[in-house]
Order: sequence, then structure tokens, then C-alpha cells
Amino acid sequence: MHSFLQAAQTQQASTIALIREFVECESPSDDPAAVNRLVELLAESVKNIARVKTFSGGPHEGKTYGKHFRCEFILPGKKKTGQILALGHSDTVWPRGTLRTMPFRQKQGRLWGPGVFDMKGGLALFISAMKLLIESDIAVSRKVILQVNSDEEIGSPSSRPLTEEIARNSDAVLVLEPAAGLDGKAKTARKGVGDYTVVVRGVPSHAGLDFEKGASAIVEMARQIEKIAGFTRLDRGITVSPGVIQGGTRSNVIAAECSLEVDVRIAKAPDAKYLARQFASLTPRDKRCRIEVTGGMNRPPLERSPKGKALFRRAQSVASEIGFHLDECSVGGGSDGNFTAALGGATLDGLGAVGEGAHAPHESIVIENIPQRIALLARLVNQLC
Repeated sequence: MHSFLQAAQTQQASTIALIREFVECESPSDDPAAVNRLVELLAESVKNIARVKTFSGGPHEGKTYGKHFRCEFILPGKKKTGQILALGHSDTVWPRGTLRTMPFRQKQGRLWGPGVFDMKGGLALFISAMKLLIESDIAVSRKVILQVNSDEEIGSPSSRPLTEEIARNSDAVLVLEPAAGLDGKAKTARKGVGDYTVVVRGVPSHAGLDFEKGASAIVEMARQIEKIAGFTRLDRGITVSPGVIQGGTRSNVIAAECSLEVDVRIAKAPDAKYLARQFASLTPRDKRCRIEVTGGMNRPPLERSPKGKALFRRAQSVASEIGFHLDECSVGGGSDGNFTAALGGATLDGLGAVGEGAHAPHESIVIENIPQRIALLARLVNQLC
């Protein structure tokens, strides 16, 4: 058995305990106090092996988010030149109180609970990997930084500048988001993500007394939705999904306003311009109505690049050395790795826990893969140094 895997197996019980601590500290994106409690737990978990800094999450554009966490591990070896960035997030999509119906539990060879897969398991795996390097006295020649953002699940509005600043000074970025599929694929490409809001303003009137004097914003929006959905180009990896619609006040009032929230995804950066043109081209069929469009892309796509491919091949080689096969894939969801890849550096995503059910009641990670992932992260950092 590979020495790193042997060492990782001794870390399994403590890693599971750490994952439980993280999961049982609920941390929804919109609850800064709850996120800050998880940041305190993170700081406590690395207090003897890292130097910790935190950064305010606001106010940013009128909102306040939880603190962003950053630490530099105190690793064996003398002078450090360059740095490796490990990237994760502390927030989850689950509201406080979810533990009452989705408690942390260990059964059927898995760990279950809100945020266990996306992505508190990945944070615990990386901390355990760094402990492995320290306890095995394995020299590392680069600084190793872990940054954990508090607002990734809602688009990283306040953490993006921090992420881009640290990534510009990093030789490689290892993203601790969950692996893809139960075979644990790394993610070498992700779609860019954006959102548009379309508002139709009509002319209100009494639906019985003055029907012909009104111009329904709802009817006009119904016409526009079919056109908007038609912006999808599956052959180019472009998807446009009308997701939330609101409008009207009472059934006997011709609707004065209707709004639509639209999710958009692109595989290639230039396609952002295509979508911008399409949304700008929207015109009302009923000329008494007005259409207003806001929004755009908030994450560029993580596209496969020579540097990213080289980093994946290094990770694949490490996995083979440890004793398992690491494959790659492209996924539709975005992460903070989208930002770092767009800067031109080497980014590899999906290095966190193996499991399934992100954002779903069956969210879980596979226990038997925990030592493999710890060993992979530790050996990859060792190799990159």
C-alpha cells in the first residue's frame, strides 16, 4: 500500500469527526452569524498547524455576508517560494433548522447531512491532508493557502475580489468542490453562469369595466417567455431557463407589471455577447407595454486550458500511484474555480468528497473514499512543491 494512503487511513476517524462538527454547524449563505460560527470552527481546527486571517463579508452593495477565511499552513521544509491555493466555501443552501429533518448520520457506508457533500467534506479532507504532511514530516517548498468563502452559493458577490487577488499570486489552484459522480471525477471544465431579470410594464385597468383600455404585463410576458427560452443553443452548450415569474395584483385587475428571473449558462466566454444581444433585442408585441432587462454573466466559464490539462494529468498520475483511477469531466454548475481559471492560471476542480445529492435531501459522501481523497490531496501538494 502506498505510504500516503496508509497515513491517510489513520486520519479517517478524525476526519469523520471533523466533518460532523462542520455539518452540525449550519451555515446558510443568508445568515452571517451562522457562517461566522463555522469560520470559528475552521480556525479552531487549524490553530496548531496554520496562521489564520479573516476578512469582512460586507457591507457589500447593501448586504452583509459572513466572514471569509484564509489560512497559511505551517508545513515542513525551509524557505517557501511560490504558493498553492486550495479554494472552498463555508456557506450552504440549507436553512437553519434543516438538521432536525436531515441530521448528520453515519450509515450504509456513507455520511449524511446538509452540506456534507457540498462542501464541508472537502474542507475537512484538505485540513486532514495538510495534517498528514505535517505528521509525516514531508517537506513542502511552496506556501499552501486555504481560502474559504462565505457567499459562493449566491454568486460570490463579496469574495470574488479576494479570490482573484490570491489566485493571481498562486502557481496552482485546487478547488475542493465535490467530485463528479460516484467514481470521483475531477472537473476540468464548468459552464459560466449568469442571470437576467426581465420586467414588463403594462397598463392597468378594471378587467370588467375597462378591459380594452388595459395592456396586460402578464400576457406580454407570456409572449416573451417563449422567445427567451428559444435563446438556448444546446449544440453550443448555451442554456436559458426562465425560472421565476411574478406579476399582477388581483384577478379583476389588468396586470400593470410582471417580472421574470432567468438562469443562463455558457460553455465559451464569447457566448456571453450572444446572450447580451439576444436579451437586448426583446421588444413588446403590444406597443403599450415596455420591457426592461437587467443582469448578465456573474461567473465566466472554466474552460479547459493547457495549464489546467497539465494540472489534471499531474493529479491523475498521483491517483494512479496511490492505486486508483482519476477521470475528468465537464459540468454545468459554476464554482469559484471559474474565477481563477479565467485569470489564466492552472485550476483543477472537483477535488473534494466523493458522493452525491448536492442541494438535495439525499446529500451524502462515501466513507471508503475518504482516505483516497486525503492521500490524493496530500501527495498532489507534495508533487507540486
